[in-house]
Amino acid sequence: MRYSTFALIAPILISVLHGQTPPATKKAVTPAKPAAAKPAAAKPAGAKPAGAKPPAAKPAGAKPARAAKADPNNPVVITVGDKKITKSEFENILAALPEGVRAQATGPNKRRMGEQIGEMMALAAEARNRNIDQLPATKAKLALQAENLLAQELVTPGPDAVQAYYDQHKGEFESLKASHILIRFKGSPAPARQGQTELSEEEALTKIKALREKIAKGGDFAAIAKAESDDTGSGANGGSLGTFGRGQMVGPFEQVAFSLPPGQVSEPVKTQFGWHLIKVDEHGTRKFEEVKQQLDSKVKQEVYRKTVDEVKKARPITLDEAYFGK
Repeated sequence: MRYSTFALIAPILISVLHGQTPPATKKAVTPAKPAAAKPAAAKPAGAKPAGAKPPAAKPAGAKPARAAKADPNNPVVITVGDKKITKSEFENILAALPEGVRAQATGPNKRRMGEQIGEMMALAAEARNRNIDQLPATKAKLALQAENLLAQELVTPGPDAVQAYYDQHKGEFESLKASHILIRFKGSPAPARQGQTELSEEEALTKIKALREKIAKGGDFAAIAKAESDDTGSGANGGSLGTFGRGQMVGPFEQVAFSLPPGQVSEPVKTQFGWHLIKVDEHGTRKFEEVKQQLDSKVKQEVYRKTVDEVKKARPITLDEAYFGK
């Protein structure tokens, strides 16, 4: 038994088994006053009420009522005392777990998860038996846990929210396969090659223009990148930067790169690293699976912030400054 697992599954188990959704708000209704009752006439001791029917006699050999038949498609899979969890209830609990925990509860580990849920139920039953659930501190914790669970449900994006965001913002996931040649100038954060002479910005620009002219006359971009680029990492690979998406390169570089058609070499582009020549090999779009994890976090944050703002407008929050301070 691990306490960390209990901490994760306890609120989920409570919600699945006991449904902690708050009851619908009802209007207060003042009950009508009953009419004054007339005193009943005194009856002799042991007298039966008027019109009372004698209890129906049970036929001899009558069998007790049968218990409801178990559903063969939804058997009980965990029993703790008189408490039972069916297959569908257990699978609902697993489905409600965080994705990382749910992944750990499959295969051979599913049995261990079942054991942990059984242990937790047994401990909770014993806690109720000892009236721990009636302690003021415990009641406060349970109430706060219910509030937290409901709040989380409210701000949790729907199952299709991340896919919908991706579909609506596909332009943000455009990707490029590109190469570049860098000629650094004095003050560049790019490390200078051994024995390299520091160039001024103007000297570096003159050099990169000469390299572009050489490429325009048929020079091989990759071979020139290997020989001349001050980005030694990409230069060794013919200037290749691999595939990258928006937001991964500095602004001026990204702006020019994403506007270039495949196969075309850019005019010199200045960044803080120096002067660049950029050549795009192909345009593409990053697949949903590649960005799902990144988007999941982004969508959750957006839904949370939007929901909180909307709810606070409808239900303003005020704190007592005398107690909390300004």
